[in-house]
Amino acid sequence: MLYLAATDGHVVEDLDGGPWLDWFVLCEGLTLIDSVESRSAVYHAVKRRIPEGAALGVAPLADDPKFKGMASGAKAWLEARPTR
Repeated sequence: MLYLAATDGHVVEDLDGGPWLDWFVLCEGLTLIDSVESRSAVYHAVKRRIPEGAALGVAPLADDPKFKGMASGAKAWLEARPTR
């Protein structure tokens, strides 16, 4: 499942060891997460990696998103992710 995490402008630096197969930082505060785990598991793992009190939203995506002006390599990452 592909999730989009909105992290209140924070870049989540330490994503190692989480309930995901891979991730891609689109820009400050937006990260795509590829996981076979539940939204709740992903949400709580990201929550532990951002400052306390920061806003957080995690949503599953039914399809690959369309975007413009995001980090270089985003489209290639989407196409190569393990759960595609």
